[in-house]
Amino acid sequence: MKKSNFFYIIVAFSLIFISCGKKDSKTVLRMNVSSEPDSFFPWESAATDTAAIFYNIFDGLFSFNEKGAIEPALCESYEISDDKLTYTFHLRKGVKFHNGADFTSADCIYTYENLAGLNGNAVRSDMIARAVESIQTTDDYTFIIKTKNRIGGFLALNICPILPVGYSNHAAKPIGTGAYKFVEYKLHQKVVLEKNENYWNTANLPSIPRIEIYIMSDENAILSALQSKQLDIGQMLSAENAKTLVNKFQLFSAPQNMVQVLGLNNSIAPLDNPIVRQAITMAVDKNEIIEGAMGGFGTKLYSNFSPILGTYYNDRLSDIYKNDLSQAKALLNVAGYANGFDLTITVPANYRIHMDTAQIIAKQLSQIGINCKIQPVEWTTWLDQVYTKFDYQATVIAFGGKLEPSEVLRRYYSTYKRNFTRYNNPIFDETFDKAEVETDQTKRIKYYKYCQELLTKSAPAVFIADPNNTVLLRKDIRGYETYPVLFYNFAKMSFE
Repeated sequence: MKKSNFFYIIVAFSLIFISCGKKDSKTVLRMNVSSEPDSFFPWESAATDTAAIFYNIFDGLFSFNEKGAIEPALCESYEISDDKLTYTFHLRKGVKFHNGADFTSADCIYTYENLAGLNGNAVRSDMIARAVESIQTTDDYTFIIKTKNRIGGFLALNICPILPVGYSNHAAKPIGTGAYKFVEYKLHQKVVLEKNENYWNTANLPSIPRIEIYIMSDENAILSALQSKQLDIGQMLSAENAKTLVNKFQLFSAPQNMVQVLGLNNSIAPLDNPIVRQAITMAVDKNEIIEGAMGGFGTKLYSNFSPILGTYYNDRLSDIYKNDLSQAKALLNVAGYANGFDLTITVPANYRIHMDTAQIIAKQLSQIGINCKIQPVEWTTWLDQVYTKFDYQATVIAFGGKLEPSEVLRRYYSTYKRNFTRYNNPIFDETFDKAEVETDQTKRIKYYKYCQELLTKSAPAVFIADPNNTVLLRKDIRGYETYPVLFYNFAKMSFE
């Protein structure tokens, strides 16, 4: 793909800007992200890269560790009633927001009233709104939630950021209780954080004073910045390029609990026909994509679930649709498209892996008569056009990882506002509803596995792979860890 001159100007300016800093600094950690932050107001953000930064600025009632286990954060302890409907959270004392305000239950009331759409507020979180019936507080450090039904994974929903009551300027200057404070954001350039000297979590105090996060998606620019010591961490790299620098840097490559898909708009012809979608699925060679776009560093998938989610993962789906061009052509013939059709694949241009994948898919689909046009767009355009307005035919994107299965599968619930594939299956909805309220773990697993089976068979998207995040780090960086959701945990990092 030919990039615009504007793109190269941005890359060049970013490198010049980075080079102004001291090389091999022990007080500043510099890394890159691939996409522009969509919003620093948590209630208005949907981007995975942005959330990975959020986790450093904000805390929720709960957090998670590198294994994905839920742990208390601003909630010090909790009790669940015998009927599994009432949750009483005992909050930490002595916690301060970055503006010096004390954290109390009033902040929880303010946050959850907005998330759940209570007291006339607009709903900010469909998941919380579906779950929460009422909230109350008995004192400054007790917060009580009553749920509408039993919800097996309710605690995992409460990693959402707690915001200070009455403060709403997060888009310009987000304020939380996290390990790092927001300093500035320069469009197309960088996000700057500084460590919170008064962080409440003494077991996880940050040691690096300043974090600079550069918006850089061009791989050659990232590799150049690493070699010239203008970046300390370079991520979202191809395995092939990363291997060439393995002697100079630490190399990490691990699955991300992400699901790369060829998303199909199920509400428009001919993609509203499941037989057409099945034909497309059978024409896509996932092995070729993993080798060609991921350098072999990826895990083949068959539904919108990664094996990282362990017991919830349905491992019996691989034989439902195998790569078979002759069968794919036969299905198109049955659907009335023996001569194929034209298909536009809209792809966010800042993600090399998705652009490369789209090119491979276009070549593969041409073998069954589907003529693909690849339409690169800016990230913000993709969020508006595809993710919000559903104005597209097909797209290549990766769904960010989640800890709770309901958050993963809700993307295909018929009435969910972010169901951008427009998938509509009453049986899926019914099974999902049962899983969400089930507290018996064995039954929950059964329901969620059936949801995955339904997705595989009806093919609302082509589920391709969980691509590894391949990262190069300065050799003296310690504490870098991978998580089952994208999270740059700067508080755990240090320079040797």
